[in-house]
Amino acid sequence: MMSRSATRMARSMLGHVGPRYFSTTVVRGGAATEAARIGAAATIFRGHPRKVDVQPWMMRFSSVVGNRNASTLALGEKHQDQDDEMAESGGSSGGAAAGGGGGNDNNKEIMSYWGVEPAKITREDGSEWRWNCFRPWETYKADVSIDLDKHHVPTTFLDKMAYWTVKALRFPTDVFFQRRYGCRAMMLETVAAVPGMVGGMLLHCKSLRRFEHSGGWIKALLEEAENERMHLMTFMEVSQPRWYERALVFTVQGVFFNAYFLTYLISPKMAHRVVGYLEEEAIHSYTEFLKELDKGNIENVPAPAIAIDYWRLPPNSTLRDVVVVVRADEAHHRDVNHFASDIHYQGRELNEAPAPIGYH
Repeated sequence: MMSRSATRMARSMLGHVGPRYFSTTVVRGGAATEAARIGAAATIFRGHPRKVDVQPWMMRFSSVVGNRNASTLALGEKHQDQDDEMAESGGSSGGAAAGGGGGNDNNKEIMSYWGVEPAKITREDGSEWRWNCFRPWETYKADVSIDLDKHHVPTTFLDKMAYWTVKALRFPTDVFFQRRYGCRAMMLETVAAVPGMVGGMLLHCKSLRRFEHSGGWIKALLEEAENERMHLMTFMEVSQPRWYERALVFTVQGVFFNAYFLTYLISPKMAHRVVGYLEEEAIHSYTEFLKELDKGNIENVPAPAIAIDYWRLPPNSTLRDVVVVVRADEAHHRDVNHFASDIHYQGRELNEAPAPIGYH
């Protein structure tokens, strides 16, 4: 009998208290008022009043939940008031762009209860910086004078294995893309950005396990991954992938990520050598891209705005100028990864040699 009475009383309390805690009405009053309401609701039991003591936990619970509801709803009212003000003023006051790439004036300002506000960044001339995916101090002028013909001759077994693995991967790529170099560049960058992220992640975990510095190699590899991703963001402005090419990215990226992850765990020297040879193939691909542009087989369209800002190119730059600086980036990645592999071949750890941070 006592259990039935308790169940009925709980249902009665939930029926009266539930709408209060889960409603959208703004809460007024303090903990004492809430405790009084709970006590009054608890006395209703089949129309007969019962004496119920208001316990301290009821007061604490009502205070916490009540204040939380009030603060959250007050924030909602504040946002609504701001939206109303913007609507009355014609919505002329826009906030910072919330998108990853920026450059979209139609984005509304994102409000946050936590006080995290987007920084307002300007260029050297005082104009507003339009990109959120990179900052002005992350831009640079590519060193296009780098030697593009350097090649690491494979001598050891692991070197030869890495070299012929890359050569074997090139064959299906040539068959699939043929001479569609714009699409080829875009698709291959979805894979090229993986090694730096995997290597940086594993070095990060190693640094935590061993309680030691990385020598700057974590930052150098993540910097490489970000640079490759910016290549992708650039070529997306030139060529859009088809549906089956997007499906191919899912498959290839998933296989390559796991394969490179295991390779790096087993033999970092081979993993970096593989990337070095991949970058050599990338230089060759971009050289062929330039030849097609010079022949007129590919239209030399104006350079995307994101490329002009990222590589500090002249305003009148074209796609050819973009390919030139991207090829130079790949040559630098080639040097970094062959250098990292050489360090391991000498029986040393990466943190024993200063990392080439900012090597562009």
